[in-house]
Amino acid sequence: MLLLNSLSLYFLPLLFFILFLHKFFSKTTHKNLPPSPLKLPLLGNLHQLGRFPHRSLRSLAKKYGPLMLLHFGNVPVLVVSSAVAAREILKTHDLAFLSRPKLSIASRLLYDLKDATFCPYGEHWRQVRSICVLHLLSNKRVQSYRKVREEETALMMDKIRSHSCSSSSLVNLTDVFVSLTYGIVCRVALGRKYDGAGGGTRFKELLGRVVGLIGVSNVGDYIPWLAWINGVSGLDAKVDKVAKEMDEFLKGVVEERFNRNKGHDDGGSSRSFLDVLLEIQRDDVGGCSAVRNDTVKALIVNMFVAGTDTTFTALEWTMMELLRHPQIMKKLQNEVRDIARGKLNVTEDDLDKMHYLKAVVKESFRLHTPAPLLIPRESIQDVHIMGYDIAAGTEVLINAWAIGRDPLSWEDPEEMRPDRFLNSSIDFKGQDFELIPFGGGRRGCPGTPFAANVNELALANVLHRFDFSSPEGECSEDMDVSEISSITIRKKTPYCGCNFLLLLVS
Repeated sequence: MLLLNSLSLYFLPLLFFILFLHKFFSKTTHKNLPPSPLKLPLLGNLHQLGRFPHRSLRSLAKKYGPLMLLHFGNVPVLVVSSAVAAREILKTHDLAFLSRPKLSIASRLLYDLKDATFCPYGEHWRQVRSICVLHLLSNKRVQSYRKVREEETALMMDKIRSHSCSSSSLVNLTDVFVSLTYGIVCRVALGRKYDGAGGGTRFKELLGRVVGLIGVSNVGDYIPWLAWINGVSGLDAKVDKVAKEMDEFLKGVVEERFNRNKGHDDGGSSRSFLDVLLEIQRDDVGGCSAVRNDTVKALIVNMFVAGTDTTFTALEWTMMELLRHPQIMKKLQNEVRDIARGKLNVTEDDLDKMHYLKAVVKESFRLHTPAPLLIPRESIQDVHIMGYDIAAGTEVLINAWAIGRDPLSWEDPEEMRPDRFLNSSIDFKGQDFELIPFGGGRRGCPGTPFAANVNELALANVLHRFDFSSPEGECSEDMDVSEISSITIRKKTPYCGCNFLLLLVS
C-alpha cells in the first residue's frame, strides 16, 4: 500500500500532464475539413471517378457542396465546383495554390517538368513564366503572328473549297481544324511547318500520343505500391517510347534552327518561339539560368499540347452546337457576312466588330470547356477557405465544366444561349470566375489571347464563305454529342458536313 501511494506521487502528476498535452494538441490540430463521401480502404474515392470525371465530380458536388474533399489513394484532393469557391482558390488565396502535383507521366514527357504549365512552384517556374509572359505570349508578340494566323486560315478555306467542289460535298471539319491549329502552332513555335518530307506526319502523330498520355490517370501517383501495374499494362513502355521519339525529333529541330540562326541577328517580329528561346539561352538574358536545352524542348512541347488540342476541340464543339441550333448559326452568319461584305476572307480587323461571334465563342466555352478539370494545383501552405481548413500538399481540381453549368450562376445553364453575353461584361480571361476555360490567377493560361484569335478568325471565315448542314438524314437533335475523355474532352465522332456557298465579292 505504501509503495502504491509512493508511485502515485510520481505518476499522477505525469498522468495529468499527459492528459493536458493531449487536450491541448487535440484542440490545436483539430481541422474543420470540407464534406467528403465515404472512401474505400487503400483506393479512397478513386472508384467514384468513372469514365468522365468532370461529370462524376459534379454529381458528387451536388450532394456534398462546392468545396468537397476526396482522397485518391492517400492523397487529399479538394474539388472546386462553384464560381465563389473558384474565386477563393484563384484570386483570394492564389499564392497558396501556386504549385502543381508532380505527375509522373507528365514528368517523363516534359523533361522532369521543365515546362511552364506542369512544373511545381519554385524559382524555375518563376523564370519560365516570366519568359512566356514577356517574350513569348505578350500582346505585342501575339499580334506579331497575325499574318501567320490569317495565312493558315486562308489555306484552310482553300482546302474546304476544293473538297466541296469535288465529288463529295462532305468535309471532315475535325481534320480541317486539326490541320489549321497544327499549322499555326508549328509556324509560331518552330518557324516553319513540318509536313510531308519534313517529318510532319510523324511529328503530328507524336503530338497526339503525347496529349493522350498526359491525360492518362496514373494509379502510381496516388497509390505508389501499385505503380508496378503500369509496367505490366505496357503504359510505362509507351511513355518511354514516345518520350524518346519526341526528344530525338526536337533535338533535330533545335539543332537545325540553331545552325540557321548562327551569325544572323534577326530582331524582326517574325521570329518563332524557338528563335526567342535560343536567343535568351545564347545571350543569358537577365541571367536566366532556367533556359537550358531540356527547358527549350519542354516549352516547345508545352506550346503544342496547350495550343493545338484545346483549340481544335473548341472549334469542333462550337460547330456542333451551331448545327444543333440553326437559328443561332443563321444569326451569326448574318453578322459575319454583313461586316465582311465584299471581302474574300475575314481579317482580324473585322473581329472586334463581331459582337455576336464573340458571344457564341463564350457560350461554347461555357458549355464545352476543352479541359474541364483544368490542370491540377497543389497547396503549398495551410489555408482556411469558406470555413474549411485545407492542408498544405492538398491537390486541387477545379471543375470548370461544372462551374460553366452551375444554375446559381447561369439561367438555363444547359441551353445554348449566346445572347446572354451580349449585354454582359463576363469574359473568359480569368477575371470572371463563372467562366474559366483557361483558368485564372498566376497559373492561368498565358496563351488565352492567342487561342481566342485563332478560334474567332477560323469560325468567322468558315461561316462567311460556306453554309453547313447535318449529314443527310440526320436531324440536328439527333447529332452525336458523346465525348472522349483525356486531358481535353473531345467530340467522339468527327463532324462532317458542308454545302458550298459562292459569295459574290465586289
